[in-house]
Amino acid sequence: MESFREAVITWAAGGPGDVAAELAARLPVRAAVLLEGPSDVAAVEALAAGRGRKLDAEGVCVLPIGGAMSVGRFARLLGPEGLGLRLTGLCDARERPFYEKALAPTAASPRTFFVCAADLEDELIRALGVPRVRELIRAEGDLRALETFERQPAQRERTAHQRMRRFLGTKKGRKIHYGRVLVEALGPRDVPAPLEELFATL
Repeated sequence: MESFREAVITWAAGGPGDVAAELAARLPVRAAVLLEGPSDVAAVEALAAGRGRKLDAEGVCVLPIGGAMSVGRFARLLGPEGLGLRLTGLCDARERPFYEKALAPTAASPRTFFVCAADLEDELIRALGVPRVRELIRAEGDLRALETFERQPAQRERTAHQRMRRFLGTKKGRKIHYGRVLVEALGPRDVPAPLEELFATL
């Protein structure tokens, strides 16, 4: 599946599509989960692992599309007018109108994309609660960095939830790391609705 994922990203960047088409048929691939970035991918893959799901083996490709502005391009290549895969994914609330507009010409349904209130990190922090996320940050060795960040003047007017969400994006790779850590800490009934709805379609 990794070869297919790389072939699709190359295709979306303007390269040839024959390799992606060949791999889609040979693997076979039946569905694509379109996610804005690698932190969302880490979260989805962690939840799948926790539930004993092997998405690659099920023909499901979890794909980072490099931001919301790319969803229309990926939907054209992979959806009903392209490889014919079933499409699903997550989007942020502020991007929902863009998704609806971008997907309309492709015959892919925006109703199969599930909306996070702000973003997935926001959903996960709310699901776990600020104290629990702080415990996880401590366990990962990042508490001192969080406390330094919280003392910055620009953070004083923000809530603890907002500061924590901002902190996760302050260092390269941190959102990806905590996408996995936060999902792994969820109880069965704690999974945010957009993630739960996404998995219900797979």
